[in-house]
Amino acid sequence: MRRSVLAGPVLDVAPKLLGTVLRSTSDEGAVAVRLTEVEAYDGPNDPGSHAYRGQTPRNAVMFGPPGFLYVYFTYGMHFCMNVVVGPENKPSAVLLRAGEIIEGVELARIRRGQPAPQKSVLNQVRPGPVNKRPAADPDRDLARGPARLCVALGIGREGNGADLLAKDSPIRLLDGPGYDGVPSTGPRVGLREAADRAWRFWIPNDPTVSPYRPHVPKKRS
Repeated sequence: MRRSVLAGPVLDVAPKLLGTVLRSTSDEGAVAVRLTEVEAYDGPNDPGSHAYRGQTPRNAVMFGPPGFLYVYFTYGMHFCMNVVVGPENKPSAVLLRAGEIIEGVELARIRRGQPAPQKSVLNQVRPGPVNKRPAADPDRDLARGPARLCVALGIGREGNGADLLAKDSPIRLLDGPGYDGVPSTGPRVGLREAADRAWRFWIPNDPTVSPYRPHVPKKRS
């Protein structure tokens, strides 16, 4: 992945990240995902962006050069991560929402507390009407959603500011197989502001894409 590609407008860059690979290496081993779903956030032009009201210690990475990782903590329990894009001092970012594990699936299962899939007698091929439809692959959920994606890759607060294009970085963004089809688009997930903008991009019919959930206002008691 070239930094010049990531320096383009966020709505151009976001769909280009589909099919690229994010690989994280630690003492535990390496896990890599093929990205299948992303969301674009356009800084000061976007009320849904963390950079909408200017620079803070939390979002400072977004104001730097493209190709760096912006990690934030949300809801008091989850980490989410973004690729910083666009020119320096133009704080745009692409939220990484979901991906398919293509390396290190065993380590990803451990991190997500998910056992290896077991073969069921019901899922074996049998003649006649007693044959059952195979169960859904549980591995599809390992990185299905932005918080799960961070957990599967072992990325937390310490990943904030990582240079994704540096060869010696423990977290790297690689070209991967890419995606040359037409991505699906729709509204971003769970936003209170600018929720109607169709700035979420995903690979159509990919089972690892996360379900859409609109923002639900909290009711005051």
